[in-house]
Amino acid sequence: MSEVLVEQHGAVVLATIDRPQAFNALDAGVVADLCATVVAAEASESVRAVVVTGSGTKAFSAGADLKELAGMSPDRAHATMRAGQDAFRRIEEAQIPVIAAVNGLALGGGFELALAATFPVLSTRAALGLPESSLGLIPGYGGTQRLPRAVGRRVATHLMLTGERLGADRAFSLGITPVPPVEPERLVEVALEIAGTIAQQGPQAVRSILHAVMRGADGDLSSGLALETGLAALAIAGAESTEGISAFLDRRPASFSAPGGDA
Repeated sequence: MSEVLVEQHGAVVLATIDRPQAFNALDAGVVADLCATVVAAEASESVRAVVVTGSGTKAFSAGADLKELAGMSPDRAHATMRAGQDAFRRIEEAQIPVIAAVNGLALGGGFELALAATFPVLSTRAALGLPESSLGLIPGYGGTQRLPRAVGRRVATHLMLTGERLGADRAFSLGITPVPPVEPERLVEVALEIAGTIAQQGPQAVRSILHAVMRGADGDLSSGLALETGLAALAIAGAESTEGISAFLDRRPASFSAPGGDA
């Protein structure tokens, strides 16, 4: 039985990690189910965004399941870390936005999941950190790579070496989240509202923006600009922009079709 609960709210899928007794720790099954949920949503013509959160009020996810990791051989640990990294990379590269609604502790793998999302929305009670060094471990689901890209090398190194936790306000000031912290009781509502706003935009435009940003971040500026030029040209010549521009000129809401499908 999956420990990821999936609900659809209009064009948005809400995926909830449902292991409150374990502070929504990420074992291999949960990681695989989260990835599968995003992949299925991406393939659906009726879904245009995903929100991921944790059940209860205490934790988004307190990290990897230490009971699962304890006593692993090097080969098994390598396979487990590689599977988690692959899953988080797949979530990061999704063609639809994945928003992390962080409702409490987001430690270790939980913070890494929030970093792999398109962006997180944080509760005022959120606390984020990578405390692995205090356990004789290091982040293994992308934290050593994504956190420096998000906040800079010095801040990220300090956070990982000390295990210091970030509150929601500091995370906002560092640019980890683009949204001011939200009261806990409104967190999922706000995340769904943001996802719903994105779902109303041109779906192919959203996919192209995500693709350009992701590929551009991994390359040099000239290559990124060339990619943007090609994607912008396709957008200008496409049916989606015809509808978007017509709707703007007619002062009516645009009615966008799913990429390659019906509205």
